[in-house]
Amino acid sequence: MYYVAAILLITIGVIHSVLGERYILIRLFRRDNLPKLYGNDTFTKNTLRFAWHITTIAWFGFAALLVFMAQSTLPSHFIGSIITLTFVAHFLLALLGSKGKHFSWVFFLLISVCVGLGTYF
Repeated sequence: MYYVAAILLITIGVIHSVLGERYILIRLFRRDNLPKLYGNDTFTKNTLRFAWHITTIAWFGFAALLVFMAQSTLPSHFIGSIITLTFVAHFLLALLGSKGKHFSWVFFLLISVCVGLGTYF
């Protein structure tokens, strides 16, 4: 059942990102009344985009945890590794998606470092 749940998470993640980008974000970005931060609406658009897709990354991380749970013979540090990598992906998406202007990347980086250190030390 864990594998089925993992497949469902991956499926809904892909659907969420692809359809959300196509039918929600693109249409939303065509509006001319988005908040203008840092002089224009680029920051707002980038924040909405990375916040939307970060959900998919979280779901992929949960799917990986479910696969691990189904294979109980794997070493226990795999859970910490999966969580660390999930938040590294969050960090990179937030940093690159906002060009460093949205400070969530700092928290995601610190979370990934803390979990990584807790897992291996």
